[in-house]
Amino acid sequence: MNKIYTGELGRLKSFETQKPPFDSKNPFLSSVTVNRKLNQGGDRHLMHLELDVTGSKIRYESGDHVAVFPVNETALVNQIGEILGVDLDTVFSLNNLDEDSNKKHPFPCPTTYRTALMHYLDISNPPRTNVLYELAQYATNPQEQENMRKMASSSAEGKALYQSWVLDSRRNILAILQDLPSLRPPIDHLCELMPRLQARYYSIASSSKVHANSIHICAVVVEYKTLTGRTSKGVATNWLKNKVVTDNGHKPTVPMYVRKSQFRLPFKPSSPVIMIGPGTGIAPFMGFIQERGWLKSQGKEVGETVLYYGCRHKAEDYLYREELEEFERTGVVTQLNVAFSRDQGEKVYVQHLMKKNKENLWKLIHTDNAHIYVCGDARNMARDVQNTFYDIAAELGAMSHTQAVDYIKKLMTKGRYSQDVWS
Repeated sequence: MNKIYTGELGRLKSFETQKPPFDSKNPFLSSVTVNRKLNQGGDRHLMHLELDVTGSKIRYESGDHVAVFPVNETALVNQIGEILGVDLDTVFSLNNLDEDSNKKHPFPCPTTYRTALMHYLDISNPPRTNVLYELAQYATNPQEQENMRKMASSSAEGKALYQSWVLDSRRNILAILQDLPSLRPPIDHLCELMPRLQARYYSIASSSKVHANSIHICAVVVEYKTLTGRTSKGVATNWLKNKVVTDNGHKPTVPMYVRKSQFRLPFKPSSPVIMIGPGTGIAPFMGFIQERGWLKSQGKEVGETVLYYGCRHKAEDYLYREELEEFERTGVVTQLNVAFSRDQGEKVYVQHLMKKNKENLWKLIHTDNAHIYVCGDARNMARDVQNTFYDIAAELGAMSHTQAVDYIKKLMTKGRYSQDVWS
């Protein structure tokens, strides 16, 4: 039997002939030159990576995103092979039967089951209802089959069951196979049904004016216990965590490309900027601050550069502390406001510091035409920050709540209030 090496197959064969321009179909294989832990303590792992793009002709601007193509965890793939009783090194090919489609295969074929499961299929996220519906036919236990069909139905009971058993419990395809002993689908059909493993996007934490051949990433490694007691790991962050430069100088590689963003510094360097980014939301602002520092060094007039940053503990997870304090010392950052949420009895977040400095913020926005940037968690932080701006505009601009909301919405329309948020 032919063994196909995963490296030789590559992503759509693009790694064999590294030619620009690089994009999602043709990623650049960059070397990791730095991978360091950013936090001094705590139970999380926050990391700073530097990807070398020398010779790639890849251009980026502060605020852009870097897309990386991760690889699934070997243990997860091996367990799926074991539970389905499959030799993962078997070579197979899937042909697209949809006549309207211009794709001959769902991923490069022929390949091995191992390569498909490692590089091309999303096996970590909870599967969608259509996958459960298709797989249900292979459950030999009538009760298990009925439950799968129910979860795939549009009934209120089925939706509630899918929400609790699959989504809330974060059951991926392996957990479903483990918890439904009669469900043993053919691996070909499983490979056909599973969605594609997508690139993961990170805000670039550097400026190309300062780091022309290097792209920086700041990320938190995702790992937590699910309701079923299993450990759920973020595919990309755990994969990146292991991309360490070895003692003999061997540099691991990461397939990547750059995605352009609308998250941009003001056209005029003299415009003030207000940046709000707790946790890894600091990432694009490291690029912004580096760029403002570079503009200053070129003799340009640079406006106020105000940062609101938040973390849990000063001694544990104050990311880029030395760099930020140096930027403040040299006047690149004109105001460094840091909220430590858990260093005292009551929690202090970025919006609390904003309220404290409301007069200064209002002057910057209303009189000096400052640009506002918010980066981080969409669900809580970005909403709370927006509400704080409504309150400040209403109080200091003598407006009703509705007028204040309109005022902030107008800033968004004009491109003076930008968000780079994720849920």
